[in-house]
Amino acid sequence: MRMRNMFSVALALLVLVQLTACQGEEEQARQGGKGPLVSVFHVEAKDRPWTAQYQAQASGSRSVEVRARVQGIIEKRLYDEGAFVKEGQLLFQIERDQYEAQVQQAQAQYDSASREWQRIRPLYEKNAVSQKDRDNARAAYDSARAALREAKINLDYCQVVSPVSGYSSKENYTPGNLVSNNSLLTYVEQTDPMYIDFSIAAPERMRRQQLAAEGRLRFPENNVYKARLRLLDGSMSPVEGVINFIDSRVQPTTGVIKARATFDNSTGSIMPGQYVRIFMEGDVLVNAILIPQKSLLITQKGSFVLALDENNIVKSMPVTVSETIGDMYLVDSGLKGGEVIISEGLIKARPGQPVTPQEPGAQGQKAAAANGKEADKDDNAEKAAQ
Repeated sequence: MRMRNMFSVALALLVLVQLTACQGEEEQARQGGKGPLVSVFHVEAKDRPWTAQYQAQASGSRSVEVRARVQGIIEKRLYDEGAFVKEGQLLFQIERDQYEAQVQQAQAQYDSASREWQRIRPLYEKNAVSQKDRDNARAAYDSARAALREAKINLDYCQVVSPVSGYSSKENYTPGNLVSNNSLLTYVEQTDPMYIDFSIAAPERMRRQQLAAEGRLRFPENNVYKARLRLLDGSMSPVEGVINFIDSRVQPTTGVIKARATFDNSTGSIMPGQYVRIFMEGDVLVNAILIPQKSLLITQKGSFVLALDENNIVKSMPVTVSETIGDMYLVDSGLKGGEVIISEGLIKARPGQPVTPQEPGAQGQKAAAANGKEADKDDNAEKAAQ
């Protein structure tokens, strides 16, 4: 019996010592002792570029239909389908015989009318012919001259040339086929410069205009935006483009605003029709406060962050965020800059308790991970003891 009482007394003393030690550790923590290890983020208010990105499609700056201007049989195709052709390069040859004959006939009529006009003019000056004869001769001369010019133009149209420099398409008519006036023979895509067509969601555009009206966003000078491209293979194009068109109206069926950028494509690295990713640069957020997305806690009562005071004591601060910019949130209210908030280790931090802050980095992440593992071990040990 006496041994049992002595054991009970010893056990009580041991528990009392442990409680006293825990209270001492808590008091020491409040006075500057170490708490759980957390990573922190220093909040700053400064100007930050706000780049927008969109899915886009490349198209030739000029897509030209090559059509026949006269009726006739195609004698030759003088280009390789899909090859690059230069402006003025001969693409198709249409049979010329009938148009050469028309030129000869028009030439003969012109020569005759010209001789008659040369004969009548001096006679009219001497009052040897009437005004009517003079006018008829002049009209015949002008008509014959116009007919000759038209005949020569039609003869020139027998040679179908490329109106622009660019990449040709497949032929629509093979040699030997009869084509009529306005028959579509092929296409030529001018690919230098190259157009990049994309769409901006109307709410996004309106939001930026709203921020600009509030003085929180600055548009680029003269509203000239720069542009960069990510190609299909994931690489960034080394060429910088410019946004040269943003529509002033919203498309009623899709709710988007049409826009276009222009890129130099002398190397031919961008092909018409391919899909690309375009980055629109130029907007700047003025005195913006951005915080990491992982530092924001959202509850039914609202969103907040865990901040540290000068003694590294945790405190809760309600914040309001709006835009997502990369992996950051744009803060509308709640923070002014200069605060230190917890970005990693939120689960270990409690308002009113001290923590050990560590700058984010390889060592900090490693230490935080180790600290988390130790905490998991303690939790598992506690569960096993229970």
